[in-house]
Amino acid sequence: MTTFALLLAASTVTALAQAPTPSPSTAATPAPAAPAEKTAAETASPELVGELAKELAITPAQAQGGAATLFGVAKSRLSVADFAKVAAVVPNMTGLLAAAPAAGGAAAAVAALGGKGEGVGSMAAAAVTLSKLGIKPETAARFAPVLIKAVQAKGGADVGALLAGALK
Repeated sequence: MTTFALLLAASTVTALAQAPTPSPSTAATPAPAAPAEKTAAETASPELVGELAKELAITPAQAQGGAATLFGVAKSRLSVADFAKVAAVVPNMTGLLAAAPAAGGAAAAVAALGGKGEGVGSMAAAAVTLSKLGIKPETAARFAPVLIKAVQAKGGADVGALLAGALK
């Protein structure tokens, strides 16, 4: 054997000796399964989430997160009385708002531009959040109109107009 072959063999043996060996308890343990995607029925507002998911061709989790985000914008822009009118036609609005994704990083920075939910800051932050949910820009552009239509169908033109005004 050549010196090179001996060195190669020695380094391979050394590497194998230093490699951690799996313990018997972890060697055959399968990786944990990814959590199952929520169905519309498992969301905070199943009827609304199901309608949004179907109309926009997105997952129930995306529909719930997007609706929660946009309702959060509306809540920050409307008076308490006006938001109560919108909330009255959305079953479990409190649970839906609680399901809103955290606005971290870029979304929080953009939201700060608008102050108390005013101006372009909060809608731009909502767009960032929708993107983080995996919603494509062309679908995100349709999200507010579809949400407004759903609210209007339940609460009438006046309630739909309140939401539309808040999401401009």
